[in-house]
Amino acid sequence: MNFSLNEVQLMLADSIEKFVANDYDFEQRQKYSDSETGYSKQVWQTFAELGWTAVPFSEDDGGFDGGPVDMMVVMERVGRGLVVEPYLANIVLAGGVLKRAASPAQKEKWLQPMMAGELQCALAFFEAQARYDINNVETTARQDGDAWILNGNKGYVLNGGNAELIIVPARTSGDPANEAGIALFAVASDADGISIRDYATIDGQRAAEISLQDVSALELIGDADDGYAVLKAAVDDATLAICAEAVGIMTVLTEKTIEYAKSRVQFGVPISSFQALQHRMVDMYTACEQSRSLMMWAAMTCADDPAAINALKYQIGKAGKQVGEEAVQIHGGMGVTWELDVAHYFKRLTAIRHMFGSADWHLDKLAS
Repeated sequence: MNFSLNEVQLMLADSIEKFVANDYDFEQRQKYSDSETGYSKQVWQTFAELGWTAVPFSEDDGGFDGGPVDMMVVMERVGRGLVVEPYLANIVLAGGVLKRAASPAQKEKWLQPMMAGELQCALAFFEAQARYDINNVETTARQDGDAWILNGNKGYVLNGGNAELIIVPARTSGDPANEAGIALFAVASDADGISIRDYATIDGQRAAEISLQDVSALELIGDADDGYAVLKAAVDDATLAICAEAVGIMTVLTEKTIEYAKSRVQFGVPISSFQALQHRMVDMYTACEQSRSLMMWAAMTCADDPAAINALKYQIGKAGKQVGEEAVQIHGGMGVTWELDVAHYFKRLTAIRHMFGSADWHLDKLAS
């Protein structure tokens, strides 16, 4: 299996790395994260102008026809820069649904403006009782003439407070745990009966709780009873994406920890000379490289073997905990201070470990 990136992918990686190095330092990131929207609209527009928002979409839809490997390239660099712009929410989650199920007219209306940076979107799929089982949907949709009326509650909606278009999975038939009977609906964020509570998350992102009370959907996306396959594919894409982001974060934490150990002097010598710490940093590096190798394998094989996603998320959960905790401990008390970027990388890595299924949950799925 060839793990080498092609020329286009190398150019994509290089362009994002240069942007992060030159225009997205930690201080700027903190400023964007603390803003009212939780990200920079100007930076998001730059993403669109550079074509990064079009990477995973087909040429027919106005994209660059990228696949899982291209998305891996983007998200690993997003992780290295600790980027807060809503790439995951817009491009991977909401975009993943639209590219698979939307009609040509719907793509023209929503997908293309989203790629152009003109429309903010979100996918509201999480429900409190479901835990990680995305087929467990209690939000209901009933048909009233030509309209669909939605009722229910959604939690942890990434970018939900900024989204103008919200894609809502709702049950049209069957029991709450059935995979059949789930449909996907486009809902306007300012529709009558919708309530959105926006909040900042521990990892510097933004999410929202959304309540739907007799909300009239804009349109049905795809088939009325067969939305689960589309939803699962989008969430699988997102799982791979955050795993790649986690690899980027682990790489930075390992590099920063090694550099700090070389400069931190104790008992008259750098602490990097202590054999016990050397062993711990080698273990960090090993966990990081094992995760990168599995990420590359999963990106290349997930289309044919969805279980590769489960294996990768398990590895990220296990390795992320190890690398994050070691980075904080070797940095000492300053490792958890607000002013040091290591603490914020650690927070984001911890959040990723629990998104779209914990390590134990994915291990159970892999075993079954």
